[in-house]
Amino acid sequence: MKQPAVFVDRDGTLIEEVNFLSRLEDLIVFPFTPPAVKLLKDKGFLVIVLTNQSGIARGIYTEADMHGIHQQIQLEVGGAIDAFYFCPHLPSAECLCRKPNLGMIESAQADFEIDLERSWMIGDKNLDVQIAENAGIKSVMVLTGYGQNHRTMLRSEPDVVADHFGDAVEAITKRLR
Repeated sequence: MKQPAVFVDRDGTLIEEVNFLSRLEDLIVFPFTPPAVKLLKDKGFLVIVLTNQSGIARGIYTEADMHGIHQQIQLEVGGAIDAFYFCPHLPSAECLCRKPNLGMIESAQADFEIDLERSWMIGDKNLDVQIAENAGIKSVMVLTGYGQNHRTMLRSEPDVVADHFGDAVEAITKRLR
């Protein structure tokens, strides 16, 4: 049976924005992240992280470094994230996996039975709103991370604008009632 998913950007949405986060000691999970992820799971959503990680292609950190960060995020949210998908390529690579292209969502669809009609994307950048539009799903822009700045650069309006991830999840779950 298909489940709705909430696709979530990582940096600036689930965790503090750190330019090219490469060290565990620089990782700060927002305090609202663990309860918000739990609420999504309690409401029957898959929680899937989609993250562009060009620092790998730039040689700033390794894929193993990134996976270590993902493992720590998983620990801090009680293992409630269903999957992490990442693009390791430079923006200039024109790959199919870099947001706002659909490669990561297509990979998630290959791995999970996802009901896209009831799915959402939450992120802090214009490209997060764009990937939602490209996938035909609803979007929430959060004002953490780059959200304040990117709010003025949007090509299309998100379905919801929220102060942070916790508020975004509240907005999504209220629409279920």
